[in-house]
Amino acid sequence: MDITRPPRPSPDDDASTDQVVRVRGLRKSYGDRVVVDDVDLDVHRGEVLGIIGTNGAGKTTTVEILQGLRRADAGEVRVLGLDPARDADRLRPLLGSQLQSSRLPDRMRVDEALHLFSGPRADGGETLLDRFGLAHRRGSAFGSMSGGEQQRLFLVLALLNRPRLVVLDELTQGLDPAARREVWAAVSRLRSDGTTVLLVTHELAEAEALCDRVVAMRDGRVLDAGTPAELVDRHAGRAEITFTLPAGRPAEQLAEVRALPGVQQVRRTGDRLAVEGERAAIAHVGRWLVGAGRVPADLRVVVPDLESALLGLLGGVERTAA
Repeated sequence: MDITRPPRPSPDDDASTDQVVRVRGLRKSYGDRVVVDDVDLDVHRGEVLGIIGTNGAGKTTTVEILQGLRRADAGEVRVLGLDPARDADRLRPLLGSQLQSSRLPDRMRVDEALHLFSGPRADGGETLLDRFGLAHRRGSAFGSMSGGEQQRLFLVLALLNRPRLVVLDELTQGLDPAARREVWAAVSRLRSDGTTVLLVTHELAEAEALCDRVVAMRDGRVLDAGTPAELVDRHAGRAEITFTLPAGRPAEQLAEVRALPGVQQVRRTGDRLAVEGERAAIAHVGRWLVGAGRVPADLRVVVPDLESALLGLLGGVERTAA
């Protein structure tokens, strides 16, 4: 599949007053291996931007460069107007982060962690603990907390010093579905509060649920960027609705379904139809079925999602964690 690189933003884009991160032509290599290759990236104030992609796509290396944890080989990087390589001491207090390797000693209590991570801008953490449902755990040891509670604590610690940008790298990796939903709800609260978040994740349902925009990477390069819905529209397969036709006039019904808005293809096998088309076709087919007087018990709908879009971008390459 031929992927056209997204157009490079114009030089005037950095004039935007809401720009938190501006990256142009970022490159990073380890020996002969290029891990970040000519990457452009923008993060705007108050948005949740997701970075998704395959194993080895360069996602984590990119955000580590943004935080000053690694030095770029080439390119322009500005985070809150600062160069992470030159201005690390000035930038560090403005960032909150949770990295893949985040871990606290099992015997460390929550209140001890708050004290340890508090800086000059810290608000004490009481409000944050309450906001993320951890006030009752203030005296608890880290090792006694559930996975969801531990990750919510990392969010508290990331926000403790009132950062202007929060970086979350694989925040829900290894969590069970219930704990993952707890953490998603916490991140949703960040977005509601207007916090700017850069989220690295291999959980595409997570990116679709939480992110205002996503950047898809492979082999160190940006394949495409946009809202989750835009990537789905551009790269995912069509929606598919299958059902058994209501009894009656099959030929007329078939013609009526084919004429519905958004329907692109209809296949009939006996009295069963498979309808493909735009996502909007789902609503039109549903309305037609209601009008026909019966919603079939075997009605099945397959909706294209961000995972379908990424697989389309990768040309069918299997998706793995990065």
